[in-house]
Amino acid sequence: MPLPLFPVNISPLNRDLAAALQEKIDQKTKPQGALGRLEPLALQLGLIQQTLIPELKQPHILVCAGDHGAAKAGVSAYPQDVTWQMVENFLAGGAAINVLARQAHIQLVVADAGVNHDFGSRPGLFDAKVANGTNNYIEEAAMSKEECLQAMENGRQTVKDIASKGCNVLGFGEMGIGNTASASLLTHCLTNIDLEQCVGRGTGLDDAGLLHKHQLLSQALQRWSGNDPLEVLMQFGGFEMAMLCGAMLAAAEAGMVLIIDGFIVTSVVLVAAALVPELLDYCVFAHCSEEPGHRLQLQYLGVRPLLDMDLRLGEGTGAALAYPLIKSTCAWLAEMASFASAGVSEKIRGIDE
Repeated sequence: MPLPLFPVNISPLNRDLAAALQEKIDQKTKPQGALGRLEPLALQLGLIQQTLIPELKQPHILVCAGDHGAAKAGVSAYPQDVTWQMVENFLAGGAAINVLARQAHIQLVVADAGVNHDFGSRPGLFDAKVANGTNNYIEEAAMSKEECLQAMENGRQTVKDIASKGCNVLGFGEMGIGNTASASLLTHCLTNIDLEQCVGRGTGLDDAGLLHKHQLLSQALQRWSGNDPLEVLMQFGGFEMAMLCGAMLAAAEAGMVLIIDGFIVTSVVLVAAALVPELLDYCVFAHCSEEPGHRLQLQYLGVRPLLDMDLRLGEGTGAALAYPLIKSTCAWLAEMASFASAGVSEKIRGIDE
């Protein structure tokens, strides 16, 4: 469906090549299915790129940062200042995502979508600030419609810039104290999963803190409830989440492979896919977070992640860890010998091993 600010035309995957891709996968020198989940991944990559030889070019991870007004009400174990401090850490190259992106030779893009801090003009920081954080959604809508759409447009423009560098695979990450609470509300509203099941410990809340977080989010739902995706994003989202939403839609429209990180990023997928369901065809889900609501999100979407490692850091770290698997999938599909080329006998059809 078209969005109010910009039209989005995400084509469903053309499956005309599916049979040829599957035949190529099955004819590799291995029993059928022996590469497990890498085999349907190879099929997906080939269909996204419409080729028998998919290739990942100029990989990037976009990390969007923003502050949440509700953080000051106590939905997180950490003070709001940690958001801008972690952005400084990203810019200095010292965060987990920096290390993992360097290891995997992924270009990192850090965007200030709405941090409550003045960074000034900084090398390596994309200035997409809509405001110094959202409103406290316990009392009022997190953002106006205009602010939400502007953040989405900023995401689209960022992806256009990334695409101009030849990128065809983009991971998504976030930073924002309080955004697991926001993700819980988005998940509840868009999936109708019970709120209590969607709320986790985030940055490390103890039992009392977890109870308080649940009480605050329940209070927010007394103020407003509904399931219109754009309205849910406006009411409870963060500027970093709205920016990621616009970026995802633009990346799928450009035919990129989208690598989806954890709980918060997947909550944005819920919004984007509710707006344009075809987006899911382009998404590779990196991992299943330790945050309890993430597994429920994945089940709701009917998808399986590549990794399950009890991660709960965010920043796009799961996307960075999954990227080598995706790259390896392209490699074996392109380079692995077939039964015919290697002179290896196939299993006799119709006879069980």
